[in-house]
Amino acid sequence: MGEIHLIICLVWAFVNVCNCEPLMFGEVTSLRYPQPYSTDHQEKWDLEVPQGYQIQLTFNHLDIEPSPNCYYDFLMVLSSEKVLGKFCGRNSTDTFYPGHKPILAPGNRLQLFLQTNDSNHESHLAFTAFYQAIDIDECSSTSVESKTDPPCSQICFNTLGSYLCACHHGFQLKSDQRTCILDCGGGVYSKPEGTIFSPRYPDPSPLDLHCLYIISVQPGFTVTLNFSQTFQIEQVYEQEQACLFHSLQVSIPGKETQKFCRNKSPGILNTGAHSIQLEYHTERHGQSQGWSLHYTTQRVECPNPGRISNVRVTPYVPQYLYRDYIQVSCETGYKLMMGEKEIKSFMTMCQSNGQWHLTLPECKIIDCGNPKSLQNGAVKAISGSNNQYLSVIEYHCNEPYYSFDKNLQVRYTCTRDRKWTSVDNNHIIPPCLPVCGMNIDITAGGRVYGGKPAKLGQIPWQLLHKSNQRYSASLISDSWAITAANGVDGYDHTTTYFIGGVIHEKHTDSVILKTKKIIIHPNYTRVGKDGHPVNFDHDIALIKMSDSVTLGPNIRPVCLPKKSDGPVMEGKMGTVSGFGGIRGNAKSNLLLYGGVREYFSCDTFGLPVTDNMFCAGNDIDGIDGCKGDSGGPLFYPALGEASADQRYEVRGIVSWGPPKCGHESFKGYYTKVQNYLDWIKETMANN
Repeated sequence: MGEIHLIICLVWAFVNVCNCEPLMFGEVTSLRYPQPYSTDHQEKWDLEVPQGYQIQLTFNHLDIEPSPNCYYDFLMVLSSEKVLGKFCGRNSTDTFYPGHKPILAPGNRLQLFLQTNDSNHESHLAFTAFYQAIDIDECSSTSVESKTDPPCSQICFNTLGSYLCACHHGFQLKSDQRTCILDCGGGVYSKPEGTIFSPRYPDPSPLDLHCLYIISVQPGFTVTLNFSQTFQIEQVYEQEQACLFHSLQVSIPGKETQKFCRNKSPGILNTGAHSIQLEYHTERHGQSQGWSLHYTTQRVECPNPGRISNVRVTPYVPQYLYRDYIQVSCETGYKLMMGEKEIKSFMTMCQSNGQWHLTLPECKIIDCGNPKSLQNGAVKAISGSNNQYLSVIEYHCNEPYYSFDKNLQVRYTCTRDRKWTSVDNNHIIPPCLPVCGMNIDITAGGRVYGGKPAKLGQIPWQLLHKSNQRYSASLISDSWAITAANGVDGYDHTTTYFIGGVIHEKHTDSVILKTKKIIIHPNYTRVGKDGHPVNFDHDIALIKMSDSVTLGPNIRPVCLPKKSDGPVMEGKMGTVSGFGGIRGNAKSNLLLYGGVREYFSCDTFGLPVTDNMFCAGNDIDGIDGCKGDSGGPLFYPALGEASADQRYEVRGIVSWGPPKCGHESFKGYYTKVQNYLDWIKETMANN
């Protein structure tokens, strides 16, 4: 059982359980050092440093029993079974003492073997030594161990613990990383910039070559070849242009292949492509010095959008290259269009194929659309066409029946906000307002009671109550009329009609105006509890028509007076008109008019007279309003108007009068319109 245990222990002693990398240096010492070694004893050490290094051993101390040829006790140093030394003794005078001179092994391993016998009768300490890795200069000499050929066939670079091989220009390193062979081609050149030589350049090229070089860079870049001026490819026959024997062929996709030879350098070639193939060919005869080139790359250029009319590009640069981004907008007055669709903004990128990744839009001139129509007016083009940007239009009213207010701008320009805009930056089109108070000249001396018949268009504001022709009204706009309250009091406005543009009650060309609303002054109370007239104060009413009447030569409004005109002047001649009674109280079927003057005081017939009334008549001619004239106008020339542009204002409304018309002692009474201007304007604005 004891013998089995001894075998197991010996096996264990020689098993290396460490997978560690060899150390670069270390110390080795005999078993009992610094105590005397045992007799009849054997020890062995295996020393190793990393591959690519030689191991060097230096003794610090050696004390082994001396003997001739170290026959009895000795320390043996071996390298791959080759004995490098056999040592014994204790000082440098001993024949076999190593001293401090290092022992250099040819490789990275050493073995030490210590052996003693039983003849040693003195105390000896054995040894202690230091070992280290020494770098091998593989390039200067061959390995001591292998005795092989030089490690590199051409160029050798010594490195720490190893070496690297390289080749002369025109050669390439084989897969064994030692041997150089002729380099004919260069694989694929994919860097943005580089240099390519023919084999052995600038020395003459080898014969019988067929070399292939490919330059292939990232799409989006184009390659430019710049050949050196030292360029010589043999041309056997001077007149031969095809470069049949020795040649450099440049192939560019989509272009005709080019061949070069002779002594003239191609110079700079802008290929316009990102992939180019070069083929260098030599025959078995002749001599070519070869060539060299330096290639560079440039980004692909995209079309400049700034060349499109009315386009604004951000950023603006002379060239747009691969991966550049731009934003496109339009000049003022133009809109960004993608096909038939308008877009708010646009951004695109220059692609590797030299095209923008999105189709570039167009800038089309904006338009403001058709101008708004103008009621009782029209619009005409002044400049421009198709209602486009900067086109100018002008509105005008249907004169002389309608006009704009004074100082209004009626010329509009199509602006960049796509609106028709005036010079004062206004978009509102002013309305065409009725021109009031214009008529055919009235000849003085006519009569109402016994007055003079009016011509058509002479009193165009006169309206006749259709249901009760004893009453009239006066048109004061294209949709409002004024009358006496006593003429419409009690009438249902939804069934009330007036006739306009008429001088005869049977006139077939008259205009029928349906009322929408009749508004009697809120303070008017004419009839008392017994049904008899009590008071004609505030005898005024407004009539709102259901539709605006189209004005013309025969139907036009009369003007309202101004507050600044002052009161009706006593003695000033005015004109009263109507379809009322004539001499002998007979009823007229014609529109009559005549001249009357205001009087300071008149007979009141027992009825109350207020400041809201005035009386008027004609003592000399007996002219007067009469029954059937109620609600009709008493109008005067407007103050300050030139005779060539004479307008008329309604100052009074026929209200009430004496039982007998045309009597020299009696005068008719009229509602003073000037006292009701605020009520009239407020009522019209609120309705």
